[in-house]
Amino acid sequence: MRVLLVGAGGVGGAITRIAARRPFFEAMVVADYDPDRARAAVAAVGGDPRFTAERADAGDEAAVAALLASHRCDVLLNATDPRFVMPLFRAARAAGATYVDMAMSLSRPHPRRPYEECGVKLGDEQFAEAGQWAEEGLLALVGMGVEPGLSDVFARHAADELFDEIEEIGIRDGANLTVDGYDFAPSFSIWTTIEECLNPPVVYEADRGWYTTEPFSEPEVFDFPEGIGEVECVNVEHEEVLLVPRWVDARRVTFKYGLGREFVETLRTLHLLGLDRTDPVTVPGPRGPVAVSPRDVVAACLPDPATLGERMHGKTCAGTWVRGVKDGRPREVYLYHVVDNQWSMAEYGSQAVVWQTAVNPVVALELLATGAWSGTGVLGPEAFPARPFLDLLTAYGSPWGMREQ
Repeated sequence: MRVLLVGAGGVGGAITRIAARRPFFEAMVVADYDPDRARAAVAAVGGDPRFTAERADAGDEAAVAALLASHRCDVLLNATDPRFVMPLFRAARAAGATYVDMAMSLSRPHPRRPYEECGVKLGDEQFAEAGQWAEEGLLALVGMGVEPGLSDVFARHAADELFDEIEEIGIRDGANLTVDGYDFAPSFSIWTTIEECLNPPVVYEADRGWYTTEPFSEPEVFDFPEGIGEVECVNVEHEEVLLVPRWVDARRVTFKYGLGREFVETLRTLHLLGLDRTDPVTVPGPRGPVAVSPRDVVAACLPDPATLGERMHGKTCAGTWVRGVKDGRPREVYLYHVVDNQWSMAEYGSQAVVWQTAVNPVVALELLATGAWSGTGVLGPEAFPARPFLDLLTAYGSPWGMREQ
């Protein structure tokens, strides 16, 4: 397997460190718009000859397809933000390569009833091309990070081995992370966080299909394992709600994020001021008017999440809560994966949230390389058997857990 990794930020850099310990691939080309960042990610793996650095504009489909061809890469792994999903998705298909990402194509709210009806849903643009991918014998594995990704694998595992009938699947994400010296310092890309949290959340119900609600709706307190404790969680738009029902039979699917009251109020203020917008606004500059995206300005004013590891303390938990019936009896479980920031920093030099995101696509690549996972078309993690993934994740030194509720 020869991999083109596009994006050498926090998650991309963690991917290289994780992959460097595994023998399943022949080469990994690390490409970024900033060539210094690509070179730094390659340097961090200590001279492993399988890694090389290149410059790439993720929005230039033809250039990315040419880069895949010139390095004879058979896989494109997308570690950029969701704005670049579609150009990279199309570049991979043009080059005849397998495509893997950790998110999906962006949504657009319903123009008249955004908090009742779905407009363009997450992943709709990619699934619209599923037939062509299948006809050409190509695979696009979408939503293969931690959430979405591992959380979807947990849903498949629950359906295959733990339940006879599933009433509800709820992704629940929470942490007790703190960052020294900052009152507000998101542990993941603020661009992506704003996109997820301020868009209308999507809920799935079998007798209703997909529908939307108000942002931060249906608050609940969820008790997270391994000392994290109780965190208030709210509805947030997320890919699992669009993925899980395609392959797993459940009467209801939700995603709730443990944001905390202060974080929610900060996001609401950004929205009130229009600072969550992506359309450029014109502002004065030293050489005349300059067009800038308000959301990009917010991102530029905050610390890079990849640099926060030394200041960060605590644990992050990603997991899937499932309620249903097994052997005629009610059952309720929480399948989860916890990463301690102290461990991930000491072991890999990556903060917990980006490391937890990065390990899952590497595990998926290894399963594809060995043939344990295979398929064609546009597929989510639920389309593949869960047990090989969970066993290999444990072999990577990061075991998962299950709690009977």
